[in-house]
Amino acid sequence: MNKQAAIEVLICGAGAAGLTLAIDLARRGVSLRLVDKLPAPFAGSRGKGIQPRTQEVFEDLGVLDRMVAAGGLYPPQRLHRADGTSIDSQEIVLAAPTVEEPYRMPLMVPQFRTEAVLRERLAELGGAVAYGCELTGFTQDAEGVTATVAGPDGIETVRCRYLVGGDGGRSFVRRTLGIGFPGQTLGVRAIVADIQLDGLSRDAWHRSAEGDMSRQISFCPLPRTDLFQLQAPIPPEGERGEIDLSTAGLQALVDARWPTGGLTVGNVAWASAYSMNARLADRYRVGRVLLMGDAAHIHPPTGGQGLNTSLQDAYNLGWKLAAVLAGATDALLDTYEEERRPIAASMLGLATDLLDKARQGDMKRGREVHQLDLGYRLSSLAMTSPANRPETALQPGDRAPDGVLRGAAGRPTRLFDLLAGPHWTLVARTTGSARLPAPRPGLRVHTVGEDGAFQDPDDALGATYGLAEGDLVLIRPDGYVGAILPAAGGARLEAYLADVGLASARAPHARAA
Repeated sequence: MNKQAAIEVLICGAGAAGLTLAIDLARRGVSLRLVDKLPAPFAGSRGKGIQPRTQEVFEDLGVLDRMVAAGGLYPPQRLHRADGTSIDSQEIVLAAPTVEEPYRMPLMVPQFRTEAVLRERLAELGGAVAYGCELTGFTQDAEGVTATVAGPDGIETVRCRYLVGGDGGRSFVRRTLGIGFPGQTLGVRAIVADIQLDGLSRDAWHRSAEGDMSRQISFCPLPRTDLFQLQAPIPPEGERGEIDLSTAGLQALVDARWPTGGLTVGNVAWASAYSMNARLADRYRVGRVLLMGDAAHIHPPTGGQGLNTSLQDAYNLGWKLAAVLAGATDALLDTYEEERRPIAASMLGLATDLLDKARQGDMKRGREVHQLDLGYRLSSLAMTSPANRPETALQPGDRAPDGVLRGAAGRPTRLFDLLAGPHWTLVARTTGSARLPAPRPGLRVHTVGEDGAFQDPDDALGATYGLAEGDLVLIRPDGYVGAILPAAGGARLEAYLADVGLASARAPHARAA
């Protein structure tokens, strides 16, 4: 047994969530190890939808352009009839971007491409995935976690401050903790496979027999590949024998279901048969061990919520772990479950409702899947707004909108550019600098107004943020509003900053109300 030097965070599972957490921690200087029991990266297209809110996350992580280059927009749906005719429709809402919401259309990126881009970004930050390394046990104490990992070089002991389980629906971490995973099996079993296919064009997502679960089949062209993703419901396990996922088996399925015939299945790059479930872990945290992604919640694939919800778990958790490791109160980690578990419950309900509609042939997807309207208004991290603030105005806990300011030299600057990075951001609308919080690491302060570093010719802070003269808005590292208050609320603001690990050396600690 080899002894490994201690690290701060051990991440189990190198899917999209594990990679996102590793990137976010690495850019904050946190020492980590990312392990996965698979011998090599996942090779399938499975979670292919990248929702608009996730695109904002990818912009902050420095990978959005690469993601767009690796994928494309959703194609129109082409419903094929038994008589050989077809009809096209656009079931995915394609909305034009706005200043406040620069990304309003889902991207389609095969999951293996998404994860490849994230691995590349992690490598730029000095990290890598240790494949073929399986977590086999762990114990925890008041100071950290001791884990055993079986890998190519034998069994090693890893000592870490925190362990994060992003190891899928059958999570070893969750089962070892004894955390319940209630929910339901939804009575739908399906095939998903990445195949080469002759006989169909690549300009549409081809579907047939919508609403007929015994005959339904679809072929989605995967952008920037020569593959289609085949999707088809299949009989429950144990009925009509085992499902044949070979080329010959999938060809037989296609021949039996495609109304006009004439399709030829070529190479099968990846294939899986699975039963759809909707489950939510009872807890996301036990001491120094936390769950995220499919280890905490599993969704039916309808609406493209699973991968996006998982990735944003990691984005919420990363800054909180780093803050606690840097000295913030441990209670900050409790806000991870407080904020993310209700979101997962909501997304499970949405995906299940969309599955019921899909069974009836309704494939429409609108703003409800974009995740732009999700937030944390009920979180303990959302400072209470002034009593006179309208309910319809932007509130603490909401996603921070984008906007365009102008620097003192006249150059346009997006608010998202000011937010980008692992720091907190305080934007002050025309207030004397003497009334602002003292400078400190991890907090950037920007003044907007006549004597500020930025001008606001379009009144973004008034129209979008609802800030009056002298108001301040504090934005979290994950792009959500933490507080909106007048400059006179400096004591409350200092107490809030202290709670999240940003206390000023000259400010006494008093908990924010």
